[in-house]
Amino acid sequence: GVSHVLTLALQELSLLCKRDVNGVGMLYDLLRSRWLQALLKIYECLQHYLGKRPAPVTLQARALSREVVELLREAPPSGEIKELRRLLHSPHFKAALLSAHDTVAQKDFEPTLPPLPDNIPENEEAMRIVCLVKNNQPLGATIKRHEITGDITVARVIHGGLADRSGLLYAGDKLVEVNGVPVEGLEPEQVINIL
Repeated sequence: GVSHVLTLALQELSLLCKRDVNGVGMLYDLLRSRWLQALLKIYECLQHYLGKRPAPVTLQARALSREVVELLREAPPSGEIKELRRLLHSPHFKAALLSAHDTVAQKDFEPTLPPLPDNIPENEEAMRIVCLVKNNQPLGATIKRHEITGDITVARVIHGGLADRSGLLYAGDKLVEVNGVPVEGLEPEQVINIL
């Protein structure tokens, strides 16, 4: 994937860095930057998700069911056809299953983030909105209170944990809000309970 290509490019650039070719050092530093690595990891995850995302075959299963019932009327009668017609006419099948299918198939379950405000000052620090779904697994990161500022920060990211695999959290990141709850003034133990 993209990470493999980036690794190969970094190997080639490290050779050129030793020869001091113009601009190669800057390009090497750019390609090694944490934010670019995280961005590429996100890109690969999204590409993987888009490739495996299930899609309904039809948005109108109820209409298709009615069409099948009409076709079965013209078919020579048999035990299997009678059973299929009985199932397709069943109120549980028509009202519950097919209706639920059509409702779910027509919805868009893609996550949406609110737009960034237009009036962000130029000297404002960059802020990332990170969404990690834990699914009963640990976050794989520890937090602490910064000695000087009092901010709640990520103390370390455990290798192989959810935070590490996502590539979205780094040691030193300041937590502003967790699950919609501002963490300013809270103790690390209180923030852990929110997580």
